[in-house]
Order: sequence, then structure tokens, then C-alpha cells
Amino acid sequence: MSTSASAVRSLFVMDPIEAVDIEKDTTFVLMLEAQRRGHEVLVCGIEDLSVASGAPRALGRPVKLRREAGNHASVGSARELELDRDTDLVFQRKDPPVDAAYIASTQILALCQRAIVLNRPESILARNEKLYAQHFPDLMPETLVSRSISQILAFFGTLGGDMVVKPLDGKGGEGIFRLAPGDPNLGSVLEQITGFETRWAMAQRYLPEIREGDKRILLLEGEPLGAVLRVPSDGETRANFHAGGSAAKTGLEARDREICERLREPLRDEGLFFVGIDVIGGFLTEINVTSPTGMQEIDVLDGVSLETTVIERAESLVTAR
Repeated sequence: MSTSASAVRSLFVMDPIEAVDIEKDTTFVLMLEAQRRGHEVLVCGIEDLSVASGAPRALGRPVKLRREAGNHASVGSARELELDRDTDLVFQRKDPPVDAAYIASTQILALCQRAIVLNRPESILARNEKLYAQHFPDLMPETLVSRSISQILAFFGTLGGDMVVKPLDGKGGEGIFRLAPGDPNLGSVLEQITGFETRWAMAQRYLPEIREGDKRILLLEGEPLGAVLRVPSDGETRANFHAGGSAAKTGLEARDREICERLREPLRDEGLFFVGIDVIGGFLTEINVTSPTGMQEIDVLDGVSLETTVIERAESLVTAR
């Protein structure tokens, strides 16, 4: 297959295209840009992946996209694709949770030899979005990962009784709680968040700077691409857009650039092509490697088109191959 932009065939492994929010969804705008540049764009779900005689396959559906609410996608009939023969780029954009089905689908994509999978499946498998940041503990607030309620309570005490707890496999602010002294639901929350000590949870010192916003910084091949400040609504701890956070224009400060520089080489080395990091009050809290969001908000606030840069860079990988 030719590797000119007009001949690139791009498969997006994602949640149902029919349900995306065309004003906020990062995957949608990446697909729209790929289409604008002449790619043949196809979609599939993780349930459409398979392997035959060692060859990864997918039931892909061609799609035509429009920025028209309620009429944003025309989807064609499914056809079987042998990924290394019939696709050039595979964008793995299925949202968490990273459960057994997600892991199996990622392992299938790891079998690709010719098709370029973004992000690299082996690195997604190795890098839990919350645990990955633990490789850089000096950049983070005080953090504990445990499934022991007594251990989390002891940590709570060392922090002076103000912390945030969250599941390791959540997304969009789901399952995040702020715990304060005297909270009558403390024990119940920890039972639920740990599944009665059967699941690991992350506990972190509460950062009051969250009231000013949680900065989402997008990185492309380890380099900062753009940033947006996610500001929580009144009475809410979570700043995630899915939890009602609003978008505010922001830039990169010296501390943000220091964090990005520390992450640059590891992200490049591990093939983590497109990543979103979260920074609160100058502290790194998460490294999002599955399907980072925030692109459309940055586009609107900064008057840019980040998706153009991302798709251009992806095309260069195809050409280099």
C-alpha cells in the first residue's frame, strides 16, 4: 500500500462512534482531520478484534464524518481487515476501564508488525495511568497505593486528615473522593474504593490548588503540544470535564516545563505517542496513556488545530516505516 497521505488507511479502535460528543471528543476531531487529509477512515470496537493464524484482524466499518450534531457519522458495512495488510495506522482510543477485555484487545493489537499502533500496545499494558506517575515520585504529591484499609487510614493520619482517594482503573473523575477529618462515611468509602481490600486504590494528599484548576497538558512524542485548565464547579472536588469541570485558557509555567522535560525521553522510548498529563499546583498527579482528552477545548481557547499536528506526525511514522 502506498504511504502518501491520500492512500493512508486509518482504523480507530474506540467506543461507538454514534455516541461521541462532537464538540468535546478528541477521537472525533482526530478522525475528522485524518479524513480531511485524505485517509480512508474506519472504526471498530474491541469486540471486533480477532486473531487468525497469528495475524491480528478486525471487522472494520468505513465512516464518513461531518461536524453536524445528530448527523456526524455515516457508517458503512463491516468488512474483515487483516491489520498488517489492510491498515497503515491503528489508533487505540477505547476509553478505560482497563479491564480484562481491554487488556486482551491490547494484546491482540500488540501482534501487529507492519501496521503502526498508537500508542504502542506493550507500553499501554505496562503503564497503568495512575501507577506510571509513581516512576517520578519527586514530581508528585505524597501518594500511597494500597488495598489495605488500615494502611490507608494510617497514611490519612500522616497527612493531617485531608486526602483524595481514587480507583486505579477509573476515568473521567469516576470514583474520586475527598476525605476530611470526622467524615462519617470514611470507613464505607474505603471499603467501596478497595472492594473490601480486594482492589488497589490510590490515596494522595489533597491539593487545595485544585480550586484554581487541574492542568491537562497534551504531549506528542514527549513534547508539550498544548494545555487547558480544568476548573471544578462550585462544591465539587473533581475538575474532569466529565464531572462538570469547565475549560479555561492557560499556558506552561516553568514547573510544567520541568515535568514535561523529565517525561520526554521515557515517553519517546516507550512509544507513548500521544499522552495527557495532569498537573495540580505544580505536582504531577497522573499520566494518561489510553485515550487522553482535552484537544478540542485547547483548539477553541488557543485558536489552534492540534489534531493537524498529531495526524501529520502519525503520517510521518508511516512514511518512515
